[in-house]
Amino acid sequence: MSQSPNNQQRHLITVTNPRSPISEAFRALRTNIDFSSVDEKIQIIMITSSGPEEGKSTVSANLAAAYAQSDKKVLLIDGDLRKPTAHKTFKLSNRYGLSSLLSKQADLEEVVQESGVPNLSLITSGPLPPNPAEMMASNRMTTVLQEMREVFDIVIIDTPPLLAVTDAQIVASKSDGVIMVVSYGKVKRDIAMKAKSGLDRVGAKMLGVVLNNVKRKASEGYYYYYYGN
Repeated sequence: MSQSPNNQQRHLITVTNPRSPISEAFRALRTNIDFSSVDEKIQIIMITSSGPEEGKSTVSANLAAAYAQSDKKVLLIDGDLRKPTAHKTFKLSNRYGLSSLLSKQADLEEVVQESGVPNLSLITSGPLPPNPAEMMASNRMTTVLQEMREVFDIVIIDTPPLLAVTDAQIVASKSDGVIMVVSYGKVKRDIAMKAKSGLDRVGAKMLGVVLNNVKRKASEGYYYYYYGN
């Protein structure tokens, strides 16, 4: 059976072409995050967007790879329990994942997979649950993230869009900082600001905004990064 474009493996340009300008932009993003907080350690980073198809999952995967390339022990968590993509990006099984761990259907050793990128591990979404928001808000999720702090240097969580469901706001309150991906020229300013206000309400630390403009072919994509609280 042929795959639709949305089901094809996403382009990990930081791995396939590490010397490209886009890969350099991801390294710049990594550096800016590292220096964004002097007093507090930024270890758990949530990536989200205001709406769908703005490139948040591609940014999450490439940022995770960029951190792994700096000899950090990195975990990428697919926290989008509604429309997950990480298992497709890295061509891994999604039989067990975050939902399995949170529902105690699997233990940590079963859900953490090697991504194929050195220093980068992955927890896929797992089977799609009927109650994703409740899972994210659970004490179990808080405990899992605390355990991850002890094992990994950096944890990156890809979440659903902010304006679609409440999942991202819930995870933001459990994270050290948030990056919001905005598709340049696609999302109106008032919509982006509405999404940011949702983060403000839960006391999330806004690390910055990634303005993302990707052409039809992933190889022709380009990214602009802007930072600020």
